Amino acid sequence: MHIILGGTGRVGSATAATLLRQGEPVTVVTRDEAKAAALAAQGAEVAVADVVDVEALRGVFRRGTRAFLLNPPADPSTDTDAQERRTVAAIVAALDGSGLEKVVAESTYGARAGERTGDLTILHGLEEKLHRQPIAASIIRAAYYMSNWDASLETASRDGVVNTLLPADFELPMVAPRDLGEAAARLLMEPLEKNGLHHVEGPSRYTPRDVAAAFGEALGRQVSVVSAPRERWVEAFEDMGFSPEAAQSYA
Repeated sequence: MHIILGGTGRVGSATAATLLRQGEPVTVVTRDEAKAAALAAQGAEVAVADVVDVEALRGVFRRGTRAFLLNPPADPSTDTDAQERRTVAAIVAALDGSGLEKVVAESTYGARAGERTGDLTILHGLEEKLHRQPIAASIIRAAYYMSNWDASLETASRDGVVNTLLPADFELPMVAPRDLGEAAARLLMEPLEKNGLHHVEGPSRYTPRDVAAAFGEALGRQVSVVSAPRERWVEAFEDMGFSPEAAQSYA
């Protein structure tokens, strides 16, 4: 049995769906059972649990032999560093006594040690904690989600603008969440001795200008890139609803 954290999110659901297509048994973990209806219809079992409830999560892990670990992103209006460190600690604590033989965890490109650099340091902390425990672990460092650009559709269609913190011609490694899910599923099904660090990105790198051009073609209008200067990054994050602590961390 494969246990999938974040089973109703984009990556988790893609991981679960890929495993189900291969005839593998799957339990998706969610806080809202209704959101798992489509996967349940495909044959998945559903477990309702909050990742900060260590005992409940350990109980779910005990149903399986392998698990996909995804640290849920915190509400950006909160102190995201504090919240996400709390969930990382709970997930790792739940592995103790779980009986799992292998885990596959999602991390990110650029993960590194440090303090308050957004999920780069949070997910590096997850990697380090997994290295220090006895269960075999594969780490996926994922490129930037292509789906993150979905949020630009409104301004692209209304104003002809894609707002970004990146330079217009910066080539960015990106990946579709569906492809990440397929990669995670493959790693879950591989032998125990096949673990370690894996970087996953799409076959080509694209710039914000490429993204704007794709929006323009789809919308039938000119779409340009507006890049926020470095000194306005904190303000830009706060304009998007980030708390002052989260804005400072991500900037």
